[in-house]
Amino acid sequence: MHVARKAFYAAFYRLPGRWRRRIVRLLKQRFTVGAVVLVKTTDDKLLLLRQPPGTGWSLPAGLMDRGERPVETAARELFEESGIRLDEGDLEPGSPNAIVHRAGWIDCVFFATVPPGTETNVDGAEVYEAAFHPVDALPPLTVPTSQLLGYYGMGPYAAYPETRA
Repeated sequence: MHVARKAFYAAFYRLPGRWRRRIVRLLKQRFTVGAVVLVKTTDDKLLLLRQPPGTGWSLPAGLMDRGERPVETAARELFEESGIRLDEGDLEPGSPNAIVHRAGWIDCVFFATVPPGTETNVDGAEVYEAAFHPVDALPPLTVPTSQLLGYYGMGPYAAYPETRA
């Protein structure tokens, strides 16, 4: 096996760089990367969004644009979806910061704290409603949101690590 592997790598590295990159792109698993923001008030309420199709509440989140850093994505998506504008320095990386889901996407998770009474502003198309809910009395959540919150000891999956994505 070692001889065959050595021969493969010798042949592979003799290929032009652009061919090697194409082969790698074809064979390697691809991931979609996004950012999620858990915004809590100082009185322990969590910002949740109701988005189409409206079957459950979710967190402010979105996909990274090319060249964008995860914290930039988090700040941008938070503002676009909830109207809450925070500086990148106001967003703290979660621990764990990157959640790798079985379905092939990665969420970079950030936390932020805002004062009670922070106002939201939604467009009504991408997001129907944004509201703060007590962490110990959350409304019905989407399954991905429930699973993600479980990593941080919140929501219906907090006590069941085997159900996480």
